[in-house]
Amino acid sequence: MVTSSFKTYSEIFAYPPTLLPTTWHFENYEHVFDLQPFVQQYWNSFYIATLVTLGTLCFSSLAGYAFARINFPGSSLLFLLLLSAIMMPSEVTIIPLFHYIQKLGLTNSHFPLIILPMFAGPGITAVFMTRQYFLGLPVELEDAAFLDGLTRWGIYWRIALPLARPILVAVGILTFLASWNLFLEPLVLISDQAKFTLPLALRGYTDPYGQPLWGEQLAATTLSVIPILAIYVFAQRQVVESFAFSGTKG
Repeated sequence: MVTSSFKTYSEIFAYPPTLLPTTWHFENYEHVFDLQPFVQQYWNSFYIATLVTLGTLCFSSLAGYAFARINFPGSSLLFLLLLSAIMMPSEVTIIPLFHYIQKLGLTNSHFPLIILPMFAGPGITAVFMTRQYFLGLPVELEDAAFLDGLTRWGIYWRIALPLARPILVAVGILTFLASWNLFLEPLVLISDQAKFTLPLALRGYTDPYGQPLWGEQLAATTLSVIPILAIYVFAQRQVVESFAFSGTKG
C-alpha cells in the first residue's frame, strides 16, 4: 500500500506487480490535500477518537469495578443484559437510531459519534474487559485498604485504578481504533464534507465519472494509518499482557 501510493495508475495495476515504483510520484499526496479538506477531516477523526477513548475509559473502569467488586441485587442479570446488547449488529439499529437522532436535531454533527460509542458496543466490550481484570485483583488488598480507613471510592481511585493500567491501555487502544475506523454511523449521520471523518473521506477520491483515483486513495489511506501504528507500537506489550490476563477469570 505504501509503495503503491507513490506509483502511477498503470504501475499500480501492472502485471507482474512490482514492489517499488520505477519513478516516485509524490503528487498523489499533494492531490490528497487538494481534492478534499483532508486536514480538517484528519482532525475530526483525531479529536472524536480521543474524546471517545477518554469517555470510554472513565465509564468502563467505573462500571467494570462496580460489577467486579460491589455486590448488589441483580448485578449478574444486569451484566448479562449489558453483554447481550453487543450481540445485536449495528446495521439492525441504524435506521431507528437515525430517526431518533434526527428528532433531537443532532444529525450532521459530531456529538452522536462521540456519545454513542461510549455506551454502545465498544463501551460495553470495554466494561467486560475491565471487569475481568478487576476480578483478578486480590481481595486481601481491599480488605487491608478498608482496615486503613479507605472508602470504596478511595480503593477504586488509589489502588484498583493504578493496578489496572495494562487493561486500560488495551481498552484505550481498541476503543481509539474502533472510533478511528467507524464508517456506518458517520455515513448515515454526516452530510457536510468538512465534517467527514477519515473513513468517509477515503471513499471521496474519485474522478468525475465516479471511478476511484487509486493513487490518491492509497496515499490518503497510508496517512490515515500512521496514528494507529504509532500507538500500537508504543503500547503493544500492555495489550498482549492484558489479553492474557483477562482470560484467567470468568
